Amino acid sequence: MSLARTDSRDWGRFALFAECLLTGVWIALAALPLVTYPAALAAGTRHLRRHLAHEPGEWREFTADFKAAVRGGWLVGLAGWAALAVVWTDLRAVRAGLPGGPLVGAVGVLALVGAAAALLRAAALWRPGVSWRPLMARAGRHTVRDPAGSFLLVGGLAVTVCSAWFSTPLAVPVLGTVAAAAVAVEERHRHR
Repeated sequence: MSLARTDSRDWGRFALFAECLLTGVWIALAALPLVTYPAALAAGTRHLRRHLAHEPGEWREFTADFKAAVRGGWLVGLAGWAALAVVWTDLRAVRAGLPGGPLVGAVGVLALVGAAAALLRAAALWRPGVSWRPLMARAGRHTVRDPAGSFLLVGGLAVTVCSAWFSTPLAVPVLGTVAAAAVAVEERHRHR
């Protein structure tokens, strides 16, 4: 293998990594209204798919995708926050020592983790014009039928949380790598 060919491949990998970091910043900016995080993830995964296909795509295309995804995506975001509030309440019940609390708390946390993996899968599957309801159902089936891929996504989320805990600014670009992981997991699932 020639040195030029190796350098070219390495440069392509670095360019993809850099694009993931930039996409993470874009996702964070688009998710600032808090209920728009599903649309931001969908626009981010679509941007990364374009990049991998060597199609043109910059901030303008990301913004257009975000506007299309936010139409129904904000409801998914609102439902996500409601689910988090329910799990938070369950965990408070566990701490209060209510009977059955540990079981309910564990089920709630597992359901929330599963929902987060399904949301990432739905974002990777999103295309303009596709409704979020059937998309979430399809992503939920993928989450259950492909536990290895779901585990990879949960691991990516854990890395993001650890990055935020270690250094909050690191969590912003890492969001792009989680979006890239969602794209990779869905491609892996598609080819199985």
